[in-house]
Parts: sequence; structure tokens; C-alpha cells
Amino acid sequence: MDFLLPFITMVILLALGIPVAFSIAAAGIAGIFMVTWDLNMLISILGMVSYNTADDYILTTIPMFILMAFLASEGGLANNLFRAASSWIGHIRGGLAIATCFAVGIFGAMSGVTLAAATVMSEIALPQMRRTGYSDTLSAGVVGIGATTDVLIPPSVGLVIYGIATETSIGKLLLAGTIPGIMVLFFLTIIIFIWSFIRPSDAPKAQKVIWSERWKSLLLTLPCLFLILMTLGALYTGICTATEVGALGAFLAGVFGIFFGHLKWVGIVRALKGTIRTTAMIFMILIGTFIFSSFMTLSGIPQKIITVVSTMEINRWVIILGIAISYFVISMFMDELPLLLITLQLTFPLIIFLKFDPIWYGIFSMLLVMMGLIFPPIGMICFVVSAASKIPLYNVYKGTSILMVAIVLTIISIFIWPEIVLWLPATMNR
Repeated sequence: MDFLLPFITMVILLALGIPVAFSIAAAGIAGIFMVTWDLNMLISILGMVSYNTADDYILTTIPMFILMAFLASEGGLANNLFRAASSWIGHIRGGLAIATCFAVGIFGAMSGVTLAAATVMSEIALPQMRRTGYSDTLSAGVVGIGATTDVLIPPSVGLVIYGIATETSIGKLLLAGTIPGIMVLFFLTIIIFIWSFIRPSDAPKAQKVIWSERWKSLLLTLPCLFLILMTLGALYTGICTATEVGALGAFLAGVFGIFFGHLKWVGIVRALKGTIRTTAMIFMILIGTFIFSSFMTLSGIPQKIITVVSTMEINRWVIILGIAISYFVISMFMDELPLLLITLQLTFPLIIFLKFDPIWYGIFSMLLVMMGLIFPPIGMICFVVSAASKIPLYNVYKGTSILMVAIVLTIISIFIWPEIVLWLPATMNR
């Protein structure tokens, strides 16, 4: 029963509005002290965990991916993507919504920062969709659900952190998210077509763009496509590590932003400041989580859970279903990063014990996190879209909840055919 007190402490602190990093760290400190009752050992663990976490070389991947996102945003590359997609398919019914999905998805393939993609595309896509006559529900839902694909499509900060926390190959994880990410976009396209057929007033046709403008807009997307192909190609062939890919991608995003976009010195400074703030936040959450992880290790809670499960005659897929439901419920109240780091300490040892592939589970957990990011009562992305567009939060929730069927269908698909996730990583060069 005493082991529950750190968890209760964490929940209370989060409810009081204490920042996530400090709430998790405080709960971990309380738990370590309750297990050891040794102040010297507690201080020693805190110093060691803080240093070892920040000193990990692989963590340099995170600021590089984040810098790539901010530079791409400041350089207007996201605007070029939306302009090209809308020019080619905006004139068909529902085409502007589909164009937004793919523009957000491709922007995510350059950045991997979910909230950044939601903010940028809310400012770019939503005004044009509203001018064309699209309903607020469909417009906001498309931007919200499209932004979640950044969790899967490489480079993904979430997958990098999963790889660090579980000591799983980051390169393989990033490649594994590619096909499921494309599947989500495919299912979204079908759902938007159905929505447009049932309620044509929600998705009117946009004005047709002449062919010369279409080809011109397509040329502007070449830097974006090159960044994506460079990222996937370098990871797949093994030419670069994930960290090197992130550094090269950030550099090229800056170069392309200057020569093909609108990146100025002021934008570069803003991108650097944004990268520093976001990276510092993530590192603080990582340190707090690893302090909490030390408590979990000392208390032996994961091992106790495995012992209990091993004595029960329950099909392993039933346990996975239970984990899925738990993730979905908790993710409605907690942001993706702390949720992932806290729950992995309990679920990952169990997953390995049940002989599930850690790469498959990484993609599975990311899909669950995607659902939580857009589902009430919290849904962090919904808050961002609502704030950026001034669309009522209820309409954003309504749109994302309907379109979330695309994520559910993808989860069902990887349940039935795990090879969807595992095939691409299995073929990459070591």
C-alpha cells in the first residue's frame, strides 16, 4: 500500500498545476526515500540519474529534430506544402480537407513535433478552408487528426524517446512508423470522402487552379520531399545514425528555408529560441521520469506485475487489449511524453515477458498516444487548434472524434498483420 503513495503524490501535484517534470520527480524522490529511508542514497541517486540522463549522446537527436521543425516552419515550407496539395486536389469535394491531411503529414515527416505542426497548419490551412465554406467541425478535425501523424511518420520525437527509454533501435523504430503513418492518412482520405458525400455542405468544392500554377506549386515542395527522402534513405541504408540524420535535416531545413522560402535572421533566432525552450522542457521531463524509474526499480513493482501475470492463464492479446484501454483513458488526461515514459516502466517489461516485439509495441503505443492527443476531456492538440483558430473546443473535439476512426482502423490492421510494422525495419541495413 505504501508503494501507492508516490503515484498519489504525482496525481495530486499534477492536479494542482505543478509542471509535469517536477511532479514526476517529486513523486520519484518520495518513493525512493520510502523504499530506502537513506538520505545519502537518495542524494547519490538524484545526482547520478540527472547527470547520466543529460549526458546520453543519443539525446542529441531530440534538439536536432526540433530545430528542423522550427526552421521548416519559419522558412514557410509548410505553407508551400499546403499550397501544392490544395492546388492539385482542392477542386474536388473534400479535396481541401484531404490536402490539409497530407500537408500536415508531410510537414510532420520533416519535423516530428506534433504541437508545432498543429499550430502551423491551423494558421495556414484553416483560414482558406473557412473561406471556401468548409464547416468548422471538419476543418478543425482534419488539422487536429493530421497533426497526430507526426507521432508516427519519421522523424518522430516520441519514437526517439521510446527508443531511449526501452533501449530499442531508434533507426528501426523510425522506419517502422512509416507504413502505419501512411495508413492513417489513407483511412483519413476515405473517411473524408464519406463525410463529404453524406454532408456535402460541410466540404464544398474549391476553385480549380490552372495547370501552370499547379506545376509551379509542385516545384516549391521539392525541398520538403528531398528532406523526407534523405531522412528515410539515410536511416534505411544505415549511412547515418538517427542523430546524424537529425543534424543534417536541421541544416538542410535552414538552407532550403533561406533559398526557397522566407527564412530570415529573425526567423532563425526564433527557431533557436523555440528549440532551446522545447528541448529544455523535454530534458527536464526525462530527468524527472528517470528519477521515478529509479523508484520503480528499487520497489520491484514491474517484477511483481510480471509475477502476477505469469500465474494467470490469460491470453496475451487480452492483456494487450487491457493495456490499450488503460493507455487510452490515461492519455485523455496527460500529455504524450510523460504518459509514455511513466507507463513504459510498467508495461515494457510485461511486453517482453509476453514475447511481443518491442518495435511493434512502440508503434502500437504511439497509435494509442495519438488517440489521447485528440480525444476529450484534455486532448492537447484540440486545445492548440482551438486557440489558434478561435473555433469552439466542442467543434474541434467533434471533428477529431469522428476522424479518429482512421487511427482505430490502423490499430486493428497492425493487430491482424504485425508485418505492417515489422517488414520495413527487417529489411534495413544494420
